[in-house]
Amino acid sequence: MLFGPTGSGMRTGYNAVIGLEVHAQLTTASKAFCSCPTDFGAQPNVNACPICLGHPGTLPVLNKNLVAYAVKMGLATNCSIREVSSFSRKNYFYPDLPKGYQVTQYADPICFGGSVEIETDAGVKHIGITRIHMEEDAGKSIHDLDIDTLVDLNRAGVPLIEIVSEPDIRSAHEAYQYLQQIRQILMYLGICDGNLEEGSLRCDANISVRPDGQDDFGTRREVKNLNSFRNVEKAIEYEIGSQIDTLKNGGTVVQQTLMWDAGAQKTKLMRSKEEAHDYRYFSEPDLVPVVVDEAWRMELQQSLPELALAKKRRFIEQYGIPTYDAGILVDNSDVALMYEETCSQLVPASSEAFKLVSNWTMTEMLRIMGEHKCGINEVGVTSSQLASLVNAITNGKISSKTAKELFPDMIGSGRVAQEFIDERGLSQISDEGAIKMLVDDVIRNNPDNLKKYSEGKTNLFGFFVGQVLKASGGSANPSIVSSLMKEALESVQGSNTLEE
Repeated sequence: MLFGPTGSGMRTGYNAVIGLEVHAQLTTASKAFCSCPTDFGAQPNVNACPICLGHPGTLPVLNKNLVAYAVKMGLATNCSIREVSSFSRKNYFYPDLPKGYQVTQYADPICFGGSVEIETDAGVKHIGITRIHMEEDAGKSIHDLDIDTLVDLNRAGVPLIEIVSEPDIRSAHEAYQYLQQIRQILMYLGICDGNLEEGSLRCDANISVRPDGQDDFGTRREVKNLNSFRNVEKAIEYEIGSQIDTLKNGGTVVQQTLMWDAGAQKTKLMRSKEEAHDYRYFSEPDLVPVVVDEAWRMELQQSLPELALAKKRRFIEQYGIPTYDAGILVDNSDVALMYEETCSQLVPASSEAFKLVSNWTMTEMLRIMGEHKCGINEVGVTSSQLASLVNAITNGKISSKTAKELFPDMIGSGRVAQEFIDERGLSQISDEGAIKMLVDDVIRNNPDNLKKYSEGKTNLFGFFVGQVLKASGGSANPSIVSSLMKEALESVQGSNTLEE
C-alpha cells in the first residue's frame, strides 16, 4: 500500500525521525483556573465565565487536581517531578482565544526526562519523554455552518497536559504503538477518557528524514491536530514519502506546519512553522509557582494502579494465557478487572479454566459491549455468573454447546448457571459406568457399521459417538463418551485380529 508519494519499498537510503506531542484533556470536574464545569456536549457558551472570556481584572485560581493528574502521568512514565515549577503566558492571536494568550508551562515543566515502553516486532523499545507540562485549552471555532464562523468558549480553560516525546520514533507504526500506549496509561490512571472523537486526545507529529548513516536530523515539519490512531499513522507515512521525494529530486525540505486532509489522504500547508520567540513567552504574573513536595509526590506515587503493560505480562505469567489474549484483556481496565474477578472464583482453578474465561470474555462479553456501546459492567453478566458457567463446563456438568445455549438467558437475570442446569435438567452424565453401558448397547446394535469400522472406515467413529449422545438425550459427557468409545472399538478390533 502506498500512503505517500513514495512507497515504503522505494525508501532505501533514508530513515525517518519522529517525535509526538500529545495533548490530553483531563477529567477534572472544573476548568484549570476557574470553577466552570468541563462537561462535553453542553450548549455553546454556557460553561464560561469572566475568566474564560478574558475580562480585564479577573484572576485565575489553579485547580489542584490539574497538578495531581500531571504528576501522576509523570510518575507513570518514569519522569522526574520538578519540586517547583511555574506558568507562562504564550501569546498569539486566535478568534477562540479571547485573552490573546494561553496559560501554559515553558521554561520549567512539572515533569521531565521520562520514558514509555512499546512492544515492537523487534522487541521492547523505550521512547523517551522530554517533558510533560500543564496548560489550558482554547475555545472552539465552528466553521461548518452556512453562516459566519461561530465561537464556542465552553472548552476555553479546560485543563490539558502536553506530553512531548523525544525524537526516538522511527516509523509510522511505532508512532501508532506509542500513541496507543500513552492513551492506555492515561485511561488506567483515570485522568483522561481517551476519546479521540470528542477531542480528549489530540496529537501533533514532528517528522523529518535523513540519509542512512547521517547523525544530524533533517528539517522537520509538523502535522497538527491528528485525532485518530489511523490518521496519525497515515499522515506520518505520507509525510515521510513526501520529504524523501523532495530530497531525491534535489529539493530542500522547508520547515512548515501542516494539516492532514483525511479525504484527500495527504498533508496540506497551514502556515510557516513558529519558533518559541514568536510566542513572546513570559512568566504568568497572576499565578504563584507550583510546589510538589516529597510527601505529596510519594502520596501520588502510592496511588498509582498497576498499568496495562505490567498487567499484560503478569496475566501471561500468572494465568498462562497467550500474549494475544492478554493484550486484548488489559486494553480496558474494567475488562481486565472482570477477568481477574472471574478467575478468582473458578473451582478448580486451572490453566484450562483461565483460558476458557479469556475465550468467553473476548467473544461473548466484548461482542455485547460492541453491539450495545457499553462497558463490561453494563453487559448484564457478573463475574460470579461467568465463573459459574465456566465451572459447569470444566467440571463436566454441561458441554460447551449447552453453555452457549444458556448464556443468553443468563444476561440480566442475576442467576448463576447451576440454577438453569437444575431447572432444565441439563446436567451431563459423567458416570463412566452408565456411559459404558450406553457404549456397549450402541456397538451391539450396529453390527454393520462396526464391521465397516473394523475394515478401516474409521470416519464412522463420529457416528458411534453421536449414537451414544442421542441415546442419552444429549446429557452424556462428550469427552467421556469419546474416550470410552475409542477403548471399546479398539478392543473389538483387537479381538477380530486375534480371531484371524
